Amino acid sequence: MSSLFESTERQNRLKALPLAARMRPNYLSEFVGQTHFLGEGKLLRRLLKADRLGSVIFYGPPGTGKTTLAFLLARESRSVFRQLSAVSDGVKQLRDVLLQAKERLSVSSQKTLLFIDEIHRFNKSQQDVLLPEVEQGVVTLVGATTENPFFTINKALLSRSRVFQFEPLAEEEIKTLICRAVKDQERGLGQYPIHLHEDALNYLAAISDGDARRALSTLEIGVLSSLESLNPPLNEPSKSKELINSTKTKNPKESSDQTKSQASKVIEFTKELAAESLQRRIVKFDRSGDAHYDTISALIKSIRGSDPDAAIYWLAMMLEGGEEIRFLARRLVILASEDVGNADPAALPLAVATAQACELVGLPECQLNLAQTVIYLACAPKSNSATVAIFQAKEDIKNSQVLPVPRHLRDSHYQGAKSLNHVGYQYAHNAENAVAAQDYLGVDREYYSPTDRGFEIELQKRLEKIRKILKNAKKEP
Repeated sequence: MSSLFESTERQNRLKALPLAARMRPNYLSEFVGQTHFLGEGKLLRRLLKADRLGSVIFYGPPGTGKTTLAFLLARESRSVFRQLSAVSDGVKQLRDVLLQAKERLSVSSQKTLLFIDEIHRFNKSQQDVLLPEVEQGVVTLVGATTENPFFTINKALLSRSRVFQFEPLAEEEIKTLICRAVKDQERGLGQYPIHLHEDALNYLAAISDGDARRALSTLEIGVLSSLESLNPPLNEPSKSKELINSTKTKNPKESSDQTKSQASKVIEFTKELAAESLQRRIVKFDRSGDAHYDTISALIKSIRGSDPDAAIYWLAMMLEGGEEIRFLARRLVILASEDVGNADPAALPLAVATAQACELVGLPECQLNLAQTVIYLACAPKSNSATVAIFQAKEDIKNSQVLPVPRHLRDSHYQGAKSLNHVGYQYAHNAENAVAAQDYLGVDREYYSPTDRGFEIELQKRLEKIRKILKNAKKEP
């Protein structure tokens, strides 16, 4: 009787869980994704086989299996699984778990795997509490974080752990999980008559952004919200029983037709139902987190790489994610000089005009100004010659003897300048082509090297002539 009660209680608890939680795999062989470190022969798999797991940090976006894999690692390594959240738990709970782990290891030699979700939320002192037990192997730490651990985890703790980066699941992997959930009758939705349309499956896999939790949650919402169309709902056996009983008083043929009608009803999970269940798509973009820096990096590198299509995509990503417009405009002004430079002198004025237009117009219209400039900068000829020149000159100033200003270039607009020998300057406009043959630096150095792209081709021709004239200048003794 007790066993029956426990089984019913377990079923009730399982039923109360969201589909994504119910469908978590029970064995490592069922785990989907992250083959780059969990596949056969890969590092984490080898560590498990050698029973040398050690402490690890799981870093990656939500819905990629960090919590699930931590549980499976505990099972594979025959360890007791203990879970804390850095959001809700503090030092007291942490010390309690560590003390229990130490006693367990001493009494029964059984290891403890401590999983800390959102470990980056622990401050330095809280993370330091873990160090002795991690160092001594009292617990196997598995920390999960969506933030870059090299910025958010203490160096001391990081040096004692291996970092595994989780990637968003591929579309085929998401499809595998969806189909598994549709068929599974114990934990999934297999008790319902679902016809999953292929275009709906493809849509869910694509729109979930590699997040298994989002895909399964959307699937569950779509199925459960469609149950009302089945009369009675097939997940309510009591009502089905009432229906069967009620048919006994009716004509047998009429009863048979009604039963067939109920059995023939199927939940048509279409693409439209999937889209309706998803509602507004949430873009994974945190203006203060890794996504902010990664996406602006992708935008800049796409423009630098002359790919306007990729650049527009990353711009749209940042706009959709709520990025600050001034930040985007500033980055484009910088890029106009850093990566386009004098190969297209019109790039900088356009970027500055765009920044001003964004202030004047505001959202949503200013996204048009940003799009125009991003496309122009991506298609423009590229040159980093100005960037290289200024950094080389600064490097010389920092690491070499600072050059004095040549006497003939020093200020002479005051009485007594001649007595200091601040003379000899040749007014450039009096010379042929406005290039006077005089020394402007005191040493022979070249910092600016024009490219053979865009307008710099013209600058290169002019500069060759200018440098010939300047090299003929007499050096100041």
